[in-house]
Amino acid sequence: MLRALASNALTLLIVGLFLMGGLVVWGQSQYKAEGPLESAMCLQVRSGSNMTRVSQELEDDGAISSAMIFRMAADYTDKSQQLKAGSFLVREGASMEQIIDEITSSGASTCGSEIEYRIGVTRIQTRVRELDPATLEFVEIASFDVTDEDIPAEYGQKREEADTRYRVSVAEGVTSWQVAQGLQAIEPLTGEIAEIPAEGMLAPDSYDLAPGDDRTAVLQAMQDKQQLRINAVWESRQGDLPISSPEEMLILASIIEKETGVPNERGQVASVFVNRLEQGMKLQTDPTVIYGVTKGQGTLGRGLRRSELRRATPWNTYVIDGLPPTPIANPGLASLEAAVAPEETNFVFFVADGTGGHAFAESLQEHNRNVAKWREIEAERNSSSN
Repeated sequence: MLRALASNALTLLIVGLFLMGGLVVWGQSQYKAEGPLESAMCLQVRSGSNMTRVSQELEDDGAISSAMIFRMAADYTDKSQQLKAGSFLVREGASMEQIIDEITSSGASTCGSEIEYRIGVTRIQTRVRELDPATLEFVEIASFDVTDEDIPAEYGQKREEADTRYRVSVAEGVTSWQVAQGLQAIEPLTGEIAEIPAEGMLAPDSYDLAPGDDRTAVLQAMQDKQQLRINAVWESRQGDLPISSPEEMLILASIIEKETGVPNERGQVASVFVNRLEQGMKLQTDPTVIYGVTKGQGTLGRGLRRSELRRATPWNTYVIDGLPPTPIANPGLASLEAAVAPEETNFVFFVADGTGGHAFAESLQEHNRNVAKWREIEAERNSSSN
């Protein structure tokens, strides 16, 4: 009798172990399998939330098949206590494994709201955007200039949300003074800027911010990135260039940056200045004259006067020979690269062509014809606007 009971118990144990093993295998397959979510969603994990609450929300939204398996998997992988607050993009068909990794890894929000501060040459703009999970593209919900008196309500609402992301974008061609002014106007940042970095030494790019970040630290990050770019680009330079140091490369790149906003023209513009330097010609570029007037503190806001073209300043390349003593703006990576790898041309002149680009010329006679065409375009535009 006892032997029969023991045999039955052993049989039940073996069956139970097999069933448990089968459940584990099934649970693992559910954990790694493609999920049921039909379109991407933005999951908001509030501060103080827990895996039980999050798993139930995911199940209710149709992102996972079982909240219980999700919680058990998080426990088994020791990730239950690593849950991060924020807004996380859950992609179409994401597995439980992928979702757990997303909400427990870096803690950086991957969807939701973003406030971007754009420091440009003529304005400092604030944009409030939200990521559309369906298209994975940001949708602008508010935009304003930092000098505006009426601030959109959406900005204040997003500033109150703990998971809002922040970034500052610096345009190519802005001056260091403009960047410093822009950072001073960004209210989530803290600290005063005691010293404006040297002209040209800030990398135009986009930088992540967090409320409370120190302005000087943000400037240092921009300087560090620009120095890395300078070092790398200088190492890749062509031979036989009429520039002999990274400092001269930076100056030339800043002039290229201010002369054209057309990406495919940078190599040609660079070739003009390189050819002029090699031939001992003055560079004669208006942006250097403007910098001599403004010292980089804002825009001129009008055309240059003849007296300013003749006035001697350290930067006026109609007066001085060669390069000015400092950069005239902060050049982007593409302009740095153009300075050390100009196109091979015989161009020594260029003038606006009315399309946003320039007409290039090898001789003064050809250049004068291009100038005459540009004057006609200007006259037509002036007459049509009156």
